[in-house]
Amino acid sequence: MFIYNELLARAAAQKPVRVGLIGAGKFGSMFLSQVPNTPGLEVTVIADLDPAAAKQSCMTVGWTNEQVSQTRFVDDALTLVESDTVDVVVEATGNPVVGLTHARAAINNGRHIVMVNVEADVLAGALLAQEARSAGVVYSMSYGDQPALTCELVEWARSTGFNVVAAGKGTKYLPAYHASTPDTVWDHYGLTAEQAADAGMNAQMFNSFLDGTKSALEMAAIANATGLAVPRDGLQFPPAGMDDLAHILRPECDGGQLPEKGCVEVVSSLERDGRPVFKDLRWGVYVVIEAPNDYAAACFTQYGMNTDSTGRYSAMYKPFHLIGLELNMSILSAALLNTPTGATQDFSADVVATAKRDLAPGEVLDGEGGHTVWGKLYRAASSLKIGGLPIGLAHGFKLKNPIAMNQPITWQDVEVDESLTAVSIRLEMEKQFGGM
Repeated sequence: MFIYNELLARAAAQKPVRVGLIGAGKFGSMFLSQVPNTPGLEVTVIADLDPAAAKQSCMTVGWTNEQVSQTRFVDDALTLVESDTVDVVVEATGNPVVGLTHARAAINNGRHIVMVNVEADVLAGALLAQEARSAGVVYSMSYGDQPALTCELVEWARSTGFNVVAAGKGTKYLPAYHASTPDTVWDHYGLTAEQAADAGMNAQMFNSFLDGTKSALEMAAIANATGLAVPRDGLQFPPAGMDDLAHILRPECDGGQLPEKGCVEVVSSLERDGRPVFKDLRWGVYVVIEAPNDYAAACFTQYGMNTDSTGRYSAMYKPFHLIGLELNMSILSAALLNTPTGATQDFSADVVATAKRDLAPGEVLDGEGGHTVWGKLYRAASSLKIGGLPIGLAHGFKLKNPIAMNQPITWQDVEVDESLTAVSIRLEMEKQFGGM
């Protein structure tokens, strides 16, 4: 793609790619740490609820006083997206409600938008991506996050003529984790609450990775971007290491654990009894491929691929992802190539709020990673059929009905705040894409 050569040319011409960052948390800070080392790229505006803290984050990751002084710090994201000094907007708040508003504003102002905010993307990404295409701007997943990296592997496999059997990522998972709360999360990570606080780690955010919600969101994003299917009963999290992907993630009819070919799935780094999986893929992504003919299958063996016993299934994987340190690839792909690094195409997968324990009328939901709900992956058609409440909106709504543990929560079970822009955007998306 020769992006770096184009960057050097931009730097020489003093016409850098100009970026506006919304949210200077951990992901945003990782991206900011790479900016001083990237010629032809400039962060012109940073929007954060605490501009002073955002400025300090820049200093912490290595910015000079001069670089900080040349950047505008604001507490209003809409001011950022309306700025004529921004070419690409990065939405990194992690808040699905405000994320939809920010993304739509960026699109309406003719800015490319990179959605680090997978929560917002799963909530209504199909509609936003359609609006972006109509406006002639790029709506993109964030490179460095696992959904974009998985989509890249799927694109590689399909473009080179392989059948995609399964694709997804690894994580640390046990069934009991679905009930984990911010009060218990650090026990599972082997940390004390004091150690986590000293490291600046947010309990609810980290718990969303542990309780299965983040995995469901990321697999929904991949399914919506690639057309891969969602398992009918949700994610199964089979334990599997790098050497076993092709053996375990092949269809049941061939001795594997997949109900059908062409699914998203997350593999666990722990056996069900808690033992570590050998050569686990906890930090990585994968795609399982099937040889389309005998000749290709023979090549798998000849070139050392890790195949199943039949020799027809193999896996390609990336063992690590660097999150915000890799974000430049999405920004530059949008600005220089007018191409996303993965983008929602339709609404085929959804994530529904599911009770962590028996919930009573009058309780208020506290959202992703909290004490009340976790997010379960559904086929969109199934979610719409039951009227499932999306996990992205399961925060601050009061329950009207009792909900048993591990049962889905529906729109009818809560008092909906219809004044929220995110609610209207979501309902608009369901109306337009609900028949897909």
